[in-house]
Amino acid sequence: MTEILSVRKLNKSFGGVTVARDIDFTLQAGTMHCLIGPNGAGKSTFFRLILGEHAPDSGMIYFRGEDITRMRSFQRIRRGISVKFQVPGIFKALSVRQNLEVAFQYHLHGHDLSNTIKRVLEFTNLQGEAQTPAGVLSHGQQQWLEIGMAVGVEPTLLLLDEPTAGMSPDETRKTGEMLHELNTRGITILAVEHDMAFVEQIAKTVTVLHFGAIFAEGSIAEIVDHPGVQEIYLGTADD
Repeated sequence: MTEILSVRKLNKSFGGVTVARDIDFTLQAGTMHCLIGPNGAGKSTFFRLILGEHAPDSGMIYFRGEDITRMRSFQRIRRGISVKFQVPGIFKALSVRQNLEVAFQYHLHGHDLSNTIKRVLEFTNLQGEAQTPAGVLSHGQQQWLEIGMAVGVEPTLLLLDEPTAGMSPDETRKTGEMLHELNTRGITILAVEHDMAFVEQIAKTVTVLHFGAIFAEGSIAEIVDHPGVQEIYLGTADD
């Protein structure tokens, strides 16, 4: 496999508190990978370092072999990184279609824009809601709309920060199916998630963060059986 994202000795502190500690991380192209860890482990900070919202104190970030460590967020997005944060960033007063138009207007025009909106509406199963104000959608539908907004410009790497937060079990399962479909289209997915059933549904490799450092990495089975992970994240290990 080819590395799509490579992080080397990444460090970040805020006010003397270390939130990223010597992180070495590699993401293979075409995979679905999950980050887990207790609250305060540094997962969201790590995402923001990858996206360029925070500048590291030291270390390097490479995307598709290119050093992006000092690039601004919009430069990284133009190179193929897209993100969906936990709280939907939709315009609730605008229709579903208008939200997609806003998301894509700087990348697509004319027939390309119309065709992409049509494909995204079908993918997110929101065809019947195209003219509906986004604020009227269910929580799950709002999350799917924002996933559609993130993938309409065809990124090569999609970052998802707790994509199933607040979803019902059925919505969570459908979200996993959507991500599998995106993955078959060649999109690499890196997701922060707490729902271990969802992690098991989508990820082949799981990385555990703890106090800003990588604590463990492996298959979902290896992580679930890891005594240290059981203690810090999944609950106290059996004696």
